[in-house]
Amino acid sequence: MIPTLSWTPEGVRFIDQTRLPLEESFVLATSYEQVAEAIVTMVVRGAPAIGVSAAYGMALGAKQTKAKTTEEFAPEFDKICARLAGTRPTAVNLFWAIDRMKGLFANLLSSGATLNQVQGRLLAEAHAMYEEDIAACKTMGAFGGALLPEEGGVLTHCNAGALATCGYGTALGVIRSAVEKGKRIHVFADETRPFLQGARLTAWELMADGIPTTVICDNMAASLMKAGKIQAVVVGADRIAANGDAANKIGTYSVAILAKEHGIPFYVAAPWSTIDLATKTGDAIPIEERPRIEVTHHGGKQLTPNGVGICNPAFDVTPAKYITAIITERGVLRAPYTESLKQMELAAG
Repeated sequence: MIPTLSWTPEGVRFIDQTRLPLEESFVLATSYEQVAEAIVTMVVRGAPAIGVSAAYGMALGAKQTKAKTTEEFAPEFDKICARLAGTRPTAVNLFWAIDRMKGLFANLLSSGATLNQVQGRLLAEAHAMYEEDIAACKTMGAFGGALLPEEGGVLTHCNAGALATCGYGTALGVIRSAVEKGKRIHVFADETRPFLQGARLTAWELMADGIPTTVICDNMAASLMKAGKIQAVVVGADRIAANGDAANKIGTYSVAILAKEHGIPFYVAAPWSTIDLATKTGDAIPIEERPRIEVTHHGGKQLTPNGVGICNPAFDVTPAKYITAIITERGVLRAPYTESLKQMELAAG
């Protein structure tokens, strides 16, 4: 599998996604601050990968502390959590991972665990999240792969593949699973402006797997749908509200509207950690505004006039009414999502 991130004795090692597809290089984050910077600068990206990266950053901060006791480390741990939580606001997996690590730390603190025990348990928990993510992607891939046609074009937006997770992928995991079962899928990858995750990352991943792939500009999707070249759409998500509204990379909303107009199923694939039942609708999902330079420049070259206004939201929200099904490792959910999400949560205990 593509080594999106890994733990080493020196720190957290990331494949540098800002340099793909032409250069395969790695970044070693040797402190939790450097892990946070890797998340902000999108060296590592994708909601599940961000969550696990944060967990490893917390384990790294604990490993490197100069504190002598667990009690002495507690204020520093809170600082580490706050720094990592401030990196990217939309991906709920980030906060899910931080809360999980905070809960573990609180239990260890109250039980009188030594600092050495805390360090070991935090790292073990991050490792567990890593393995759980890969397993979840493979399971949801199997569920979602069964929904795709035996043959035809599948459109995806942004990158929800191995690079966005610890391995295998969410939306691309669905595609991988379908191909592994013998389905003849041709992927159409939206380039996904302005950061070009589709053109750079999705195409690179799928070509490495030998899956037929064509990159299209974002504004070409409608014409391909009308021409009958797209039989399904599958995308990832960074946060799914309790009513099924889903936040994903900017441009996903328009793809969903086009799919609805052309009678094409639109699937969202995401692990359960992306479900945010505390957020009632997509209107309450915070949308990250990225730096203007991502729009004004590309490859170091300026594309826009000096001083022009720039709008660069990283995500948009697709209303639940456009989503044919939500694919998770717990199963496939269908509308009404307020009920199906609630029922699946209750069933899981």
